[in-house]
Amino acid sequence: MPISFPRSAFAGSGLLLPASLLCLLISSASVAVGQDQTAPPTPLMKQLSRFDLSLVASGELSTRVGGIEQRDADTTHTELSIKPTSTVGELATLRYIAKPYVGFEFNFGNLRFNQAGVHEITLGYVAHPPSWKFYGIQPYLGAGGGTIRFHPTPGGGQGLPFQYRAAYYYNLGLEDYFPNTSNFGMRVGFRQLIYLAPDFLQNYLTITRRTRTSEPVVGFFLRF
Repeated sequence: MPISFPRSAFAGSGLLLPASLLCLLISSASVAVGQDQTAPPTPLMKQLSRFDLSLVASGELSTRVGGIEQRDADTTHTELSIKPTSTVGELATLRYIAKPYVGFEFNFGNLRFNQAGVHEITLGYVAHPPSWKFYGIQPYLGAGGGTIRFHPTPGGGQGLPFQYRAAYYYNLGLEDYFPNTSNFGMRVGFRQLIYLAPDFLQNYLTITRRTRTSEPVVGFFLRF
């Protein structure tokens, strides 16, 4: 019995807060550029310079997962196949880079299918190996974990309850500043999330199998 979540439009509602933050930071950075650059940085400025905020579009490509549904013993068990269709979401990431090999990131992801909304909150480690830099392009890689919230929509989610799943991820990519700037650039990469397939607390959807969501990402980042 296949379960499919149809593709939907770009999840604009979850983008509002990250986009507003990015616009505010860009405005603040523009003001800072016009200030006196000869003044020595304060301890607060040094710490702020270690932060960056990115906003990227992410493609969502989930793998098909199948198994035997876990109904009661008196019910005939059948093979169940779960495969969400592809969609596009957004991912906001706040990073703190203490050293090239010591960095941390907080991720908030949002995407929407016709039958469910999905939100990611994860924390992780990230590194920017300086020896891998090529023609000014900086590679990065990282890994972490957190939670994913699956929230069926009132219209297409068949009235199912929301559900949280523990999730783990790894990512890698490239980033570079735009010409004549030192704090604004572009980031492209690839992420993969690993988690237990949601069953929305329904035994006829329970197969206790892990699935993966692959996310090619592209967008912009701003360093304070």
